[in-house]
Amino acid sequence: MANGFVFSIGDILNRWSDIGVFAYVLPFLIIFALVYGVLDKTKLLGENKGVNSVIGLSFGLLALQFDIVSGFYASIFPYAGMALAVFLVALILMGLVMGEKDNLKWIWFIIGLVAFLFVLFGALGDTYWLGGVGYSLADMGPSLFALLIIVGLMYFVIASGGKKQ
Repeated sequence: MANGFVFSIGDILNRWSDIGVFAYVLPFLIIFALVYGVLDKTKLLGENKGVNSVIGLSFGLLALQFDIVSGFYASIFPYAGMALAVFLVALILMGLVMGEKDNLKWIWFIIGLVAFLFVLFGALGDTYWLGGVGYSLADMGPSLFALLIIVGLMYFVIASGGKKQ
């Protein structure tokens, strides 16, 4: 403070944003880590870590060649943060009313599925990363209804087919 430099967390985060940490560095690290981790775990290309690293590096850099991935990440992660907040509130409220021996697996699955759908449709509604072509639940009502009918018919056909003699 004696030399006149005062930085707040907001100043630091804005500076990181200005130099591209959030738009390029963090998305690259996520993509590289996921590709490298999948290749290393599955041993798809053998156990050569150098090959896996080069493929992960190439995949990460090529994904950031255009601003589509950066824009999508900037859109989806704030919604994912809100979904995590919903999970936390659900966890607290369910902890108040549920016992230890209650089976909560399906309840958490349903909460997670609903949160995932809201995150996905919220991110798809932000259109700047799609070039202005976004989607909203209001626009997709008839399409979702048609998709539901098609999936229902597919289930009916598959489930009604018995074993052939």
